[in-house]
Amino acid sequence: MSTATAITRPGEVLADLLPASRVRDIALVAGGAVLTGLAAQIAVPVPGSPVPVTGQTFAALLVGTALGARRGFLSLALYALAGVAGVPWFAGGASGATAPSFGYILGMLLASTVVGALARRGADRTMLRTAAAMLLGEALVYAVGVPYLALATGMSANAAIAAGLTPFLVGDALKAALAMGLLPAAWKLVRK
Repeated sequence: MSTATAITRPGEVLADLLPASRVRDIALVAGGAVLTGLAAQIAVPVPGSPVPVTGQTFAALLVGTALGARRGFLSLALYALAGVAGVPWFAGGASGATAPSFGYILGMLLASTVVGALARRGADRTMLRTAAAMLLGEALVYAVGVPYLALATGMSANAAIAAGLTPFLVGDALKAALAMGLLPAAWKLVRK
């Protein structure tokens, strides 16, 4: 079987192109958690919202897509558990589970898993399918994060949507567009 055939085999994600081993999987899971933690440090406050704009969601979705559902879930679980235990790598160097934005981290855990499963079905191989997977992942982050924000702060549903969803829509569209170019390009590069 040729390399090109192996690379485009259904069920593979980008991480599967590396030689298989437990060490590889542990390194990928830890690396995904660290990448998410580093991306969370890119934090821009949003006026009127306790939730900043970060690179965290983009990293979480890339981790899930590149590593697949299982390793993506484990990466984000490691990220969340280490942050709850005190590692200061949530947005802006925060840690713990008491922040109103912690629901978004839980949503990222779910989203990373789902986009990882979709990537195993080829959702990261074309621009349109990648955009759809990323937008679905972002919707899952908000589906968990916005209600958590409302409960944690006592905001009404409308106020939580205004503070925890609406200000982020343009940025999320840009993140999806970036992923739209990045992931299919990575597959084209490895096929050469």
